[in-house]
Amino acid sequence: MVQKSVVLLLLPTILILAACAPYHAFPSQCSGASAPPNSAAEESSLGAGNRTAPGAAGNNGVGIELAFPNLRFLELTNLAQPNDGSDRIFVTEHSGCIYVFPNDPQVTQTTTFLNLTEKVRVRDEDGFMGLAFDPAFRTNGYLYVFYVADKHRRAVVSRFKVSKHDHNQADPRSERVILEIPLPEFRNHNGGKLAFGSDGYLYISVGEGGLRGKLGNSQNNANLLGTILRIDVRGMSHPGDYRIPPDNPFLGIEKARDEIWAYGFRNVWGMDFDNETGILWVTDTGRAESEEVNVVERGSNYGWPIVEGTHCFEPDNPDSPAERCDRTGLVPPLLKYGHNQGCAIIGGYVYRGGGIPSLEGAYVYGDYCSGKIWGLWYDGQSIVRHSLLAESRLVITTFGEDVAGNIYVLDAGGIFHLGGNLYLSTRKASIYRLVASQ
Repeated sequence: MVQKSVVLLLLPTILILAACAPYHAFPSQCSGASAPPNSAAEESSLGAGNRTAPGAAGNNGVGIELAFPNLRFLELTNLAQPNDGSDRIFVTEHSGCIYVFPNDPQVTQTTTFLNLTEKVRVRDEDGFMGLAFDPAFRTNGYLYVFYVADKHRRAVVSRFKVSKHDHNQADPRSERVILEIPLPEFRNHNGGKLAFGSDGYLYISVGEGGLRGKLGNSQNNANLLGTILRIDVRGMSHPGDYRIPPDNPFLGIEKARDEIWAYGFRNVWGMDFDNETGILWVTDTGRAESEEVNVVERGSNYGWPIVEGTHCFEPDNPDSPAERCDRTGLVPPLLKYGHNQGCAIIGGYVYRGGGIPSLEGAYVYGDYCSGKIWGLWYDGQSIVRHSLLAESRLVITTFGEDVAGNIYVLDAGGIFHLGGNLYLSTRKASIYRLVASQ
């Protein structure tokens, strides 16, 4: 049986933090993956020798190991693999670079698949956020991206096509803009995750735009902020000519956008469909009190900024829960945790691989600040088990998944696998994988 793994991506300054991240400047060209440190002393310079191997704390038969120990990146935001039989891995950097490389632990080089650095605005949480491959990528060569544009600040969802001459490069001239969303001036809470459902439609997470919920965007369905969108991108021939699925909940409703599937979110940074059940999982980063795991259902309102987690929220006094609020029609999170456990939730994937039997069916997620990784088992009605899998102490930026069901952890300092020993890279980002512990 093919082993499946989980990957987390760590972005030290990315949009997922509750507070604004510092400004980082990036080169206008994609430089590709760099070599790892040359010495054991340099490799352990962040204290790796004093760290507990991930998985030990949870004792759940889960560990973490470096997936591609010869590769290092800068601020990873996605890891994905198209189901085209090529067994290639694609990763994205916050700056707007997409790299491709063979799914081989010994790989030493990457190829620049697409360079969008001249289009992408990289400041605070603005940058390249989302990547998804068309379900028919094998035949049509389409991939979809979400980024914040450098000119006239806005969120852009667009489609590119693989070059006719080289399957390891996208044609930069093939961009077809699907959707543009004006963004507030605050440079945070952009969302930006993309995923295709089994229905063939494209789902898009859009953040609320910042300012502690004062703008009220997440409860105003006349705009697209603070939502999960659902659109049909099949058959597009012109920019913006996507279609609205006929069963979208707000189709034809006055003062509501037809594209909205669910709303009331702050900043969804993690969105995944369970390949077996079809359940849509999202994680929503909190402000002052709670980080959330949500199961998303058609037309539902998840509460922000009326509530944060299960507490009433007051934008003018965000550090103290309000005494009363109208919770009518609000869907509470499936699970929440406080900031004594971390600072920003990072959504992952439901594990459907065969390599870690103890993890089968668990929704895997983590926290950016604490590096904790949890597994949550859900029977469609309630949580049947929730367990700490690892205290990785990584700076987790995102998770990834390959077609075999392996889960990867993308860290600001490396890519690891669950199941093996913990190796800590130096300052550049690596990829880790969840594996069965020894």
